Amino acid sequence: MYRTPAPLPIEAVEAALRPFGRSRMLPRAAYVEEEVLEWERRHFFDGGWVCVGRVDEVTEPRAQKAVRVGNTGVLLTRDEGGELHAFANICRHRGHELLACGTSAVRGVIQCPYHAWSYELDGALRLAPRFGDIANFESGELGLIPIAHAEWGGWIFLDVNGRAGALTQHLGSLAALVEPWECERLVVCATHEYELRANWKVPIENYHECYHCALIHPELCRVSPSESGVNYRDEPGAWVGGQMALADGAETMSLDGRSRGVMLRGLDAERRRQVIYANLFPNLLISLHPDYVMTHRIEPLTPKRSRVECQWLFPPEAAGREDFDPSYAVGFWDVTNRQDWAAVESVQRGLDSPMFVPGLLSTSEDAVYQFVTMVAAGYLGRELVRGSVG
Repeated sequence: MYRTPAPLPIEAVEAALRPFGRSRMLPRAAYVEEEVLEWERRHFFDGGWVCVGRVDEVTEPRAQKAVRVGNTGVLLTRDEGGELHAFANICRHRGHELLACGTSAVRGVIQCPYHAWSYELDGALRLAPRFGDIANFESGELGLIPIAHAEWGGWIFLDVNGRAGALTQHLGSLAALVEPWECERLVVCATHEYELRANWKVPIENYHECYHCALIHPELCRVSPSESGVNYRDEPGAWVGGQMALADGAETMSLDGRSRGVMLRGLDAERRRQVIYANLFPNLLISLHPDYVMTHRIEPLTPKRSRVECQWLFPPEAAGREDFDPSYAVGFWDVTNRQDWAAVESVQRGLDSPMFVPGLLSTSEDAVYQFVTMVAAGYLGRELVRGSVG
């Protein structure tokens, strides 16, 4: 899939691809070296489908939002007819950003703040001041550069280099697994942002196992037994995940196990007793509860720092109530998140040491193995294929 292998020792990467039980974690350089992160930005983030947020962030006509994927600034727009567009956030004149990254606007034209070149919401060049008398000026050839995009589950995905294939192929069986939660109709009721002193892969590895839960998550273990986890194996698509059971008497993941919301209408009795955890490669973590969905969207900042956007989504039947308070879910996961962040930052400090040697994985860490092998396969220029755990 990736023509250029990552700048890592091949034998160290291949050690991560050994059969489960004999494999090693990724080499230290994968977590600390700038040149490795630069490769990941070009190939994992600019080179495949990446989630950049919820559709409702660019939902009204004339909405505009600037985001960053890997090394690429992207401008999202919604035209008057309701169609979503994505373009390189670059003026075709001299390259100025059309909108500052992370900001939004609602207006009927895209205008560069440098020399006032302007564009329609569908990317066509509208006006280039003082270029009327320039010979061979072809305005039709100077529209904004489009970027492949797709919507799924109420999220927006971008494929910057346009070579990732269909999003449905990337999703694989995850789409059918998530479908009963009807994520596209859910409402974001809370957003927290965290900045971690850790490589972007470390919190994802942590997410994929509850081996650590008994030691650092007493609140979680009261409502979901740490040994109840079962991971999915050999599923099509670029994702890794598993499920855990709710404890007897617990309705959902909250500090007291009670729900203050509404059970999701598409779930059967079995699903209402489970919490499902899924990581759509590279950066979206989806946690499916009986009454809400929580997501983590992870962005690498430096080899040793990452940003995490955590959102809590609820059905409109709950979100629309005047007395609805999402804090029962938000508070529980903010406590749990912060426990995890302390652990992953400690892991990063260990990775920083030149004494670090890649470790082995236990039988409780088979989902970590699947994620690590997906990364390692990508590093070697192969398809994002998970290693089999038997």
